[in-house]
Amino acid sequence: MNEWSPVAKVYDPLKAGSIDGTDVEPHDRAVWRAMQARYRPNKGVCGDPLLTLFVARLNQHTSEEKLHQVFSKYGDIQNLRLVRDAVTGVSKGYAFVEYKEERAVTSARRDANKLVVDQHELFVDFEQERTLKGWIPRRLGGGLGGRKESGQLRFGGRDRPFRKPINLPPIFMQDRPAERRWERGGEREREDWSKDRHRGTSPGRDSGYVDRREERERGVGRREDQDRGAERREERGWSHRDKDYYRDRRDDRRQRDDRFEKDSKRRKDDKHYLEKHRDDRR
Repeated sequence: MNEWSPVAKVYDPLKAGSIDGTDVEPHDRAVWRAMQARYRPNKGVCGDPLLTLFVARLNQHTSEEKLHQVFSKYGDIQNLRLVRDAVTGVSKGYAFVEYKEERAVTSARRDANKLVVDQHELFVDFEQERTLKGWIPRRLGGGLGGRKESGQLRFGGRDRPFRKPINLPPIFMQDRPAERRWERGGEREREDWSKDRHRGTSPGRDSGYVDRREERERGVGRREDQDRGAERREERGWSHRDKDYYRDRRDDRRQRDDRFEKDSKRRKDDKHYLEKHRDDRR
């Protein structure tokens, strides 16, 4: 685990789809599609990749002039390219900013990340297409980051770095089958049984066993208590079959309450009627 890093040094779609980079099988179809993809960086892109920043989560109405105004505070800009749809010309929400100096790149990446521009919080990081070996873009199932709503998070970047894997200690009796390793009793109880047998004693409470005879006696005792309770109820003149009697009493009580409520409501109505027409009678 000495080579562990929260940021991917080489892009692997299978590891990018895992929160700690330890998956051995793709967990969604997009990861599988990225594993099968053969992507080559766009050779038409000009500029120094080490001096270029990737700016994402832009407002669609943010223009090149606005971006130039914001990012020129960190240094001289060599080139700025806002990616737009080839047909509609609408911004796709991300851009590339190339600086003239490395110091400006470092400053902009540190200070411009999570900066709010046109009511959108920006995400700023180094360009990955030409700097990260094995890069697969998002449209092919790769990429980094992502939102939870999409269900296709990619780890190993600045937005969502890898979490350090948990080093589990070696499990005792790991070579044994799981059903034998976790069955009731286990190896330790077998060892206690053998020790008690060699000492000439039977497995008792000290060895973790419960005498079955005591369990049977307890069961008999419980049954006797139940029978004794039934006899007492019979002596009092009722049994467990008298549930209908209590059900009838409950129903009668509910009917009586309903009748009382109706009578009280009728009396109130009569009183209100008499008060209302008292003057007419006079």
